[in-house]
Amino acid sequence: MLMIRFQRIGRKNDPAFRMVVLEKARSPKAGRPLAQLGSYNPKTKAFSADTDAIKDWMKKGAQLSPSLHNLLLAKGLIEGKKINVLPKKTPPKKEEEASAAPKAEETVAAAAPEAPAQSPVEEEAATPAEAAA
Repeated sequence: MLMIRFQRIGRKNDPAFRMVVLEKARSPKAGRPLAQLGSYNPKTKAFSADTDAIKDWMKKGAQLSPSLHNLLLAKGLIEGKKINVLPKKTPPKKEEEASAAPKAEETVAAAAPEAPAQSPVEEEAATPAEAAA
């Protein structure tokens, strides 16, 4: 499957990107891209794209990467809904919350002192006295 995505160019701490068409399984830096469709510099916000070529590749079945899709949406070149690029934060599961509440009650009960236990000597002394009474 073909993919239209960014290929990073530029020096360290000075990013710039090309928009290229590649096989999805291929790394953006590996080999030659099938086509170069534009460029984007996030620091200077410089943007240039061949919109006709992008739409043509999309008609041929090429997919846009989520970051490039969002950029083209922001520039107004395509229409649609924005894609969340960042991973979702996982909220704590309800089972963990439910099981955490009884554990808290158990620790409170364990911390509270119960009736003092009798030593074995006191127990032996208490048993004959009870039997005699």
